[in-house]
Amino acid sequence: MGRWRDMPAEALEEQYSPSRWSPRLDRDTVVQAHLAATAAGTQRARAGAQTSLHVPYGDGEGEKLDIYFPTDPSGTFPVLVYIHGGYWQCLSKDESGFAAPPLVSRGVAVVAVGYDTAPKGHMDAMVLQVRRSLAFLVERYSGIRGIYLCGHSAGAHLAAMVMSTDWTEYGVAPDIKGAVLVSGVYDLEPILHTYVNNALNMSREVAQRNSPMLCVTPAAPAAATCKVLVAVAQHDSPEFRRQSQEYGQALRAAGWSVSLLDLAGVDHFDIIEKLSEESYVLTQGCFCPSGARRAGRPAGLYLDDRVMKFVPSISFKLLIANTK
Repeated sequence: MGRWRDMPAEALEEQYSPSRWSPRLDRDTVVQAHLAATAAGTQRARAGAQTSLHVPYGDGEGEKLDIYFPTDPSGTFPVLVYIHGGYWQCLSKDESGFAAPPLVSRGVAVVAVGYDTAPKGHMDAMVLQVRRSLAFLVERYSGIRGIYLCGHSAGAHLAAMVMSTDWTEYGVAPDIKGAVLVSGVYDLEPILHTYVNNALNMSREVAQRNSPMLCVTPAAPAAATCKVLVAVAQHDSPEFRRQSQEYGQALRAAGWSVSLLDLAGVDHFDIIEKLSEESYVLTQGCFCPSGARRAGRPAGLYLDDRVMKFVPSISFKLLIANTK
């Protein structure tokens, strides 16, 4: 941590501008393409799944969930809680259901979390809202058998903050069995010195208390079975890649079970868009396919063996694997 301090202001801005690093499209086009892809994918998911949309988990305008139920919702089922990105100031749950189709068909419910983005929302409130959304799910739905967090970019940051929650303050104990953190920001201090903070208006104190790197706690006994995947794109910026690697290493040092994936051939945007594809490594590698379920293994996150199985067949580097 800290090498960013030596960068000129213009270089730091570039490092924290993900759209400048995509080789597929120019910076404006790649953002618009991402918005279109996630919105269209969400519309397809809503049309093809049993859903409960706009479920309030609080009184705030943005405090709503979209729930995509598994094909057979009888009995118990695992839940993937998806937290969207957008640099804490754009996107919403209405573009966050695109990953549902391949998962609901495997018996996994998908929950897209809404929260108040900046400038209406501020960082402390966003972290609180996402934590409260999980408490609501646990209290409301007794059929949940294990919660799996998935966040992209700013959403990965929020998911990481959920992992540091003292749940005694909420009166619940979510059974968080895994987390997939994709192209996230885990140290917010560099953000203070970029255009991103124009809308967030964070102070250094706010950035520090909401930085997952500074909130890593020793893995509690309950976290022994929680597997964490920290994924980063080949075409993320060096700063994004550094943050992912250092956060993964910090979790590992604290006793968490962590895998760090460096995915080749993708950028900051299509690394998560592809989660809608049945054959994508994060879809295949993270959730037990139907064949394994028929063999007696429940749907869930299988980072240790499922990801390793795909090493020969895809072009990514497993930087840290099976660390516990």
